[in-house]
Amino acid sequence: MGINHKTVFIETTFLVPAMDCPSEEQMIRMALSSLVTHSMSFDIPNRKVVICHSEDPIRVLEKLLPLNFGASIQSNKSIDSVPTQFKNNEEVARERQVLIWLLALNGAMFFVEIIAGWLAQSAGLMADALDMFADAAVYGVALYAVGKAASNKLKAAKLAGVVELFLAVGAIWRTTYQIYTGAQPEANTMIWISVLALAVNVACLFLISKRKNDGVHMRASYIFSANDVLANIGVIIAGVLVAWFNSPIPDWIIGLAIGFLVLSGAIRILRLK
Repeated sequence: MGINHKTVFIETTFLVPAMDCPSEEQMIRMALSSLVTHSMSFDIPNRKVVICHSEDPIRVLEKLLPLNFGASIQSNKSIDSVPTQFKNNEEVARERQVLIWLLALNGAMFFVEIIAGWLAQSAGLMADALDMFADAAVYGVALYAVGKAASNKLKAAKLAGVVELFLAVGAIWRTTYQIYTGAQPEANTMIWISVLALAVNVACLFLISKRKNDGVHMRASYIFSANDVLANIGVIIAGVLVAWFNSPIPDWIIGLAIGFLVLSGAIRILRLK
């Protein structure tokens, strides 16, 4: 008479204080791609991730620590079966279509803002363009990685991280160069291009709002686009201040702030193992 070995799974809840958008979610997925995980549930507003796995919880945590998101184990428990997270092909196709639109819109605005920022000598516009590219890169990697092996997912993420790193360094260098030369940005161009970028991100919010209740990832995408709207408003305010005080300093400040933000994201991606 044989012995019936019952598989026991572990469900661990991780607190991740620095997780506030889909880019962090994708980094976490990439970091854990080499482990045996059965399901992941992301609660971005409350900064929690619930993972069903067969690995030791400490080993899972060790994969998260290099991301510097402040991850820690809140609780864990044994469960008899893996939670069902089934989506039919039609639902997956609709979500994929939304992500493709987000990728296309962010990619288009990257080119518009980088060219306009260069012509208008605006560090803020060029840095915001890089933020748009960072968003597009995350969505592009997520779309490319669907159905791919873990090693290919990690390579794709690393490539996106390298590109973001060079662009972030370029944005910081350009802002520093403009500070050195005392370049005066064209306030009107800053304001109107940022208004266009704001309109694009509002369109992204509209697209996602129809599907934000379809899952945590789509809700996270909604939060991500809402954060981008705040960045656009920041550049608009900087443009108004440039015009009001006839000073380039607000443009330099917003340019450096966004540049270092993109740099931080790039470094986190490159730390993935």
